[in-house]
Amino acid sequence: MSCADLPDLVFQPDNPLLQCGGLPDFSRIRAEHAEPAISALLLESRALLERLAMPATPATWGNFAAPLTFGLDRLAWAWGVVGHLHSVQDEAPWRAAYNALLPEVSRFYSEVGQNQALFEKYKTIADSADFPVLKPEEQRFVTNEIRNFRLSGAELAAADKPRFMAIREELSGLAAKFAENLLDATNAFSLEVTDAADLAGLPPDVVAAALEAASVAGKEGWQFSLQAPSYLPFMQYAEKRELRERMYRAYATRAAEFADSGSLPAWNNAPLLEKMLLLRQEEAELLGYRNYAEVSLVDKMATSVEEVFAFLRDMSVRVRPFAEQDMRTLRAFAANELFIPDLQPWDIPFASEKLKAARYAFSEQEARCYFSEEKVMAGLFRVVERLFAIKIEEDSAPVWEESVRFYRIRACTGELLGHFYVDLYARGNKRGGAWMDSAVSRSRTEKGLQTPVAYLVCNLSRPLGGRQATFTHAEVETLFHEAGHGFHHLLTQVETSGVSGIDGVEWDAVELPSQFMENFCWEWEVAREMSAHVETGEPLPRELFDRMLQARNFQSGMATARQLEFALFDMLLHVDFMPGRDDPLLLWQAARKEVAVFPLPEWHRFPNSFSHIFGGGYAAGYYSYKWAEVLSADAYAAFEEAGDPLDAAIGARFLAEILAVGGSRPALESFLAFRGRPPSPEALLRHSGMQNVKIKKFF
Repeated sequence: MSCADLPDLVFQPDNPLLQCGGLPDFSRIRAEHAEPAISALLLESRALLERLAMPATPATWGNFAAPLTFGLDRLAWAWGVVGHLHSVQDEAPWRAAYNALLPEVSRFYSEVGQNQALFEKYKTIADSADFPVLKPEEQRFVTNEIRNFRLSGAELAAADKPRFMAIREELSGLAAKFAENLLDATNAFSLEVTDAADLAGLPPDVVAAALEAASVAGKEGWQFSLQAPSYLPFMQYAEKRELRERMYRAYATRAAEFADSGSLPAWNNAPLLEKMLLLRQEEAELLGYRNYAEVSLVDKMATSVEEVFAFLRDMSVRVRPFAEQDMRTLRAFAANELFIPDLQPWDIPFASEKLKAARYAFSEQEARCYFSEEKVMAGLFRVVERLFAIKIEEDSAPVWEESVRFYRIRACTGELLGHFYVDLYARGNKRGGAWMDSAVSRSRTEKGLQTPVAYLVCNLSRPLGGRQATFTHAEVETLFHEAGHGFHHLLTQVETSGVSGIDGVEWDAVELPSQFMENFCWEWEVAREMSAHVETGEPLPRELFDRMLQARNFQSGMATARQLEFALFDMLLHVDFMPGRDDPLLLWQAARKEVAVFPLPEWHRFPNSFSHIFGGGYAAGYYSYKWAEVLSADAYAAFEEAGDPLDAAIGARFLAEILAVGGSRPALESFLAFRGRPPSPEALLRHSGMQNVKIKKFF
């Protein structure tokens, strides 16, 4: 079916959200297009469901599964564009448009998931004699759909289905509101500095950015915000302790009940997160599970809640001595060298940066001037071009913000493989963090091959004073991380929507390619090629890079403990939390008691900003970062064993066995095909400077 075939109600030739796939025309898309387009596509999609659910439609791949997938792709494409613009242009028009449509879209997908006729047809396909002759990726798709129908309540009693649908609808609205509250609370606070003496210790680039921010805001002096490019260096370098404390408190109490950081009572996320936990538990019980964590693990590599707890607690016990040693060293240094005998949380980044400089003569700001945007992007592209035999070229297309860049990927044969957008800089109207999202998935449609499109979104430092942007090495790692997700999606060879690219990949394996890509930032051959002093053009000195390498595992024990703390807290929330009996803050403190090595103030409200599990897709799945890090480190070890970090033969094998297959087979099978054996944690421990720690095998 083409756009011209759509009913008159749906076919609105002037509405760019009804162009039926491909590259969105961001030059024309406005918030007012969302309601008429999505409403029309919902109407069309419901008509499609009604037709395909009829007994007269044969339950086969060609007559049912493929037309259903292609038909629903139009709505998914348009709603994906709306959701993307809500994330990167979160201003009143897009927020209103997104929130107005979210309940209806959520309701529609709940209706699909509970449609008994569709569910039965998928089961008929799986039980038919034709199933074994389907392509493996099509078999995987059908199997996943049956699982998804069950998780969507298709097997519930008729009396329970409306309640289940209402829960799903309310949860989607609460998640959106959680993210919006956090963004608004983050943007509400700014630290105004008018006395130059208060800038002591801050690097010139950070001061210049604050001066520019104040000028844009019409303020005198310098303005610092809670956005990462401003907040993080302020906490690392500002010598005035009282100002660090003020910034820290504002950051730690975002979207909380306190008003002294500029937050409003309406932005308090505590009631929202408790309501979400209550609804998730109710959803789990309706589906016949004991808790939401069991629901979450159905489509993951980990097989049980007990397995995840064992993984986290085993790592915690073995890592904690390293974290404790890190903290003892930091306390002693702060007391003896910085004259801070009572080390506080707002002192930790500052003291850590001083200790790192004293121990390794290295500072992130020293290296920053060598990592300019153009050199880093070119260096990233050189790595993937060599590893995967592709060519990346800048292209042109309408974008949502003038600084966004657009690229195409071609195979060495010249075949177009896909496109991607890169939105690098932090903005006040942009959701925090960094992410990759799918705009289009690769699939074989009735029109031919649809090539994939991805969004790579970061919140990195902006250009200053007419000079191109420069990044800390940590920001470079973030870019490589998101690019890893992007190339996982873009380099797939699977042609069945739903299991191509990142689609259908187990959530606790989806971080494998992203964390894998981070390793290349630490190879001299790569760093040398993607660096040059932004003013002199001089290459990154090898001596400076060696100091960076020496500092790589600085406080790795504390960093690992922090990740494990978040993961353990996430699991406790979704296993042990009982509304009316438990307080999320107390469960967080319980997780910290097992893992953390430093006390935090009682007013800290970390749960209120834990957007991964309350505003994103990591509920009962935050452990995935550490789980997948085992996979990614072991995968990268294949290059280390070969003695060449850019070995094209191993890169081709990684492409063929990990990236190209997408979600068309279980992630463990893909890893076994690449490495020839189950994953081992030894490479991760070695990379983290903890070679002597023995971790149980969990795969």
